[in-house]
Amino acid sequence: MATTASHSRYSQGAIILHWVIAVLIIGNLVGGVVLGQDLVTGPFNLTLVGLHQSFGLTILALSVLRLAWRLVNPPPPLPSHMTRSEWLLAKATHWAFYGLMLFIPLTGWAMVSANPKNYPIPYFGLFDVPHLPVLVAQTNAHWYHATHEYLAYAAIATLLLHIAGALKHHYMDRDDVLVRMAPWVRRRL
Repeated sequence: MATTASHSRYSQGAIILHWVIAVLIIGNLVGGVVLGQDLVTGPFNLTLVGLHQSFGLTILALSVLRLAWRLVNPPPPLPSHMTRSEWLLAKATHWAFYGLMLFIPLTGWAMVSANPKNYPIPYFGLFDVPHLPVLVAQTNAHWYHATHEYLAYAAIATLLLHIAGALKHHYMDRDDVLVRMAPWVRRRL
């Protein structure tokens, strides 16, 4: 089931935002796993936490921009050979990703904001990001932490599904779905 968009590839802005956000998300997911497993201790741990927070806030800002971009610049249509269930899975995966790109950083921000130790949130050492307002009660800090972690695991699963779908389109269906977002990849015939 194809959409009605008339173009065949993503806009340059969408491609740039996609890949910048993708690299940041993968890096932050890896950093979050390292932090969650307590694999790093001492001063480097504080540096890693600060980078994780800064990149998370960057992902949040870029994701808002990416979502706005998508609303103004609709994506190209999905291939007409896709079944209804494939079409629904593709749409659900994309919208789940948008939700995760917004809610993972928001729950991380809320987690730090609700921490009774009142840690600052330095943005790459340039300035401190203000804590979220009172809606984040200190009693909810553990809930925000758990939600942040579970959403990150959901993002890993969604990312793997997204990659698997792109590779299926490229190697099995031999269509241009991957090439539209990765123009440096040659279409398979």
